[in-house]
Amino acid sequence: MNNNTEAIKANRPEIITTDIEAISFYRKMDTAATVIDIIAGKYVIVEEYYSNGLEVLAELKKNLLKTYTDKSFKGQREYRSAFREASHRLLIKVIDNKLPLKKAPNIGWLEILYPEVKDFYISYPDVQGMNSSWQWYKKGIEIKTLDLNIYPYYGTYFPTRFDHLKLFDKWLKKYDGSKEKAIEIGVGSGVLSFQLIQNGFNNITATDTNKNAIIGVKEECQRLGFEDKISLNHGDLFENCEEKADVIVFNPPWLKAKHKLEEGIDKAMYYEDELFPRFFEQAKQHLKEDGKIVLIFSNLSEVVDEQSSHPIIDELRNNNRFRKDLHLRRDVRASSRRTKRTDERANEKVELWVLANKKEK
Repeated sequence: MNNNTEAIKANRPEIITTDIEAISFYRKMDTAATVIDIIAGKYVIVEEYYSNGLEVLAELKKNLLKTYTDKSFKGQREYRSAFREASHRLLIKVIDNKLPLKKAPNIGWLEILYPEVKDFYISYPDVQGMNSSWQWYKKGIEIKTLDLNIYPYYGTYFPTRFDHLKLFDKWLKKYDGSKEKAIEIGVGSGVLSFQLIQNGFNNITATDTNKNAIIGVKEECQRLGFEDKISLNHGDLFENCEEKADVIVFNPPWLKAKHKLEEGIDKAMYYEDELFPRFFEQAKQHLKEDGKIVLIFSNLSEVVDEQSSHPIIDELRNNNRFRKDLHLRRDVRASSRRTKRTDERANEKVELWVLANKKEK
């Protein structure tokens, strides 16, 4: 089942293709005054050196932190929102799908994602995100549980920690049930589906709401020779999926959302209240009688918010659909050395839950 993947267009940062009224920022100009203009709603274009944009963003952060002094979760969310809004008025003019600035990085996404236009304005933070993504895409990420590299597409979640993959690998190697059919919900960069393939599953339906994930996994399947083993479906949970599976795999977001979610990676990181109830309700309809649901999760929400409940435990307590077959936990080690994310989650543990249909008495 392929949900017309040829017609899928990638999610990409917004650009400006018309002429705009803007201030040009060159090296040695008054950065503080420029930031005041940005906060007031004016566009600023980075000129001459790519690093000039970093100078403006550093001054913007310094300015806003004087206003947003509340260190609470709500206060920091308001600061990040203000920074995002203002920083996206700092622009670079792209010419011939390149950054015409001294010491600017070469970012292939500018041509791949915007094939229909060569000259346009794009925000500096979006360029930073594209540059980081392009480095991962070109260099690849080693996944030791697969013994291969993956090359994540722009705007797609990919693992920088691997303990949850090791838990899944441990379970897969001991699984002795039917391998006729598997469904992965939220395929992301494809790692779990590739693990399924390497452990004998050859008929997998993989879904994701993120168009970029579908595009990226399609590329990876072509590179790895997995096209005949994975059917890709762009949709929400089990949307457009009619078959029943021996194994349903779901690596959901690990943090409960306290903000309105945006498409793409935001929905891979945070979950809304109704996500798990909808998943379990639909999974019941798509699981074979003797099938297994494998959920890869974490106690991260409880670590950062003691009032947060555990959605898998809630399902087992409050409904009569599934029983717990297995629950594994593992300490989380430091992030990949190549990622810049900090590791402040000393008490976090990753979890693997295996659920089965409750037998009627």
